[in-house]
Amino acid sequence: MAMQENSRSNFSAAQASTVDPGEVAKFSKLSYEWWDPNGKMAPLHKINPLRLTYIRDAACRKFERNVKSLNCLSGLRILDIGCGAGLLCEPLTRLGAQVIGIDPSASNIAAARLHADKGHLSIDYRCTSVEQMDVRERFDIVLAMEVIEHVTDLGMFLNRCAAMLKPGGLMVISTINRNWKSFALAIVGAEYILRWLPRGTHQWDKFVTPDELAQHLANNKLAITERAGVIYHPFADRWSLSSDMDVNYMVVAEGI
Repeated sequence: MAMQENSRSNFSAAQASTVDPGEVAKFSKLSYEWWDPNGKMAPLHKINPLRLTYIRDAACRKFERNVKSLNCLSGLRILDIGCGAGLLCEPLTRLGAQVIGIDPSASNIAAARLHADKGHLSIDYRCTSVEQMDVRERFDIVLAMEVIEHVTDLGMFLNRCAAMLKPGGLMVISTINRNWKSFALAIVGAEYILRWLPRGTHQWDKFVTPDELAQHLANNKLAITERAGVIYHPFADRWSLSSDMDVNYMVVAEGI
């Protein structure tokens, strides 16, 4: 009886998956470098404070929290999809959230657990994909940060994400636009000239335009309520929000 119930309530291995094994292998090779701010993940470390602030502020507006409170996310349940080694999970936990971080890479999850243990942080890390999670689980906030450009089926992925949201919940997505500017900056510039990222990290044809993303979200009864571009200032060596969404951008979506 228990086995039958489990098969009904979970997206099992028999269910379709949006995980690309090649992408998992690619990022698994970097698992030992995730927490090195001067290593191959340095760009992610530099942009992480901006991502965290964007998520925190959107959550505080939605759930009427004091953004200045050290525990402003207390009581909120957050799912971080494609969490890597936990660069967002840890600061969100420190803000009081109950965080579940999932990633299909076993080595990434191992690195995440080790780092969380060193920091005495209680984070529920799982080596899994969103399609394999129990369909009964629900979250106040679902994060897909730098993830959607790596999945095999965007519509299916967002459908599963939408199903994990509680009524009135938020989904926050960060990704890369698809145009010649993003090809020049996000691939040629970042991977081949500046060498911020290993070559082959991104595939230009898998980038997603804001209009395409909005349509996929609408198909899953979600609407974009906030959007912002993310731009890099080379002389200041920092990232900031902008109205320019030509390359990197972030959105907040809510149920229609």
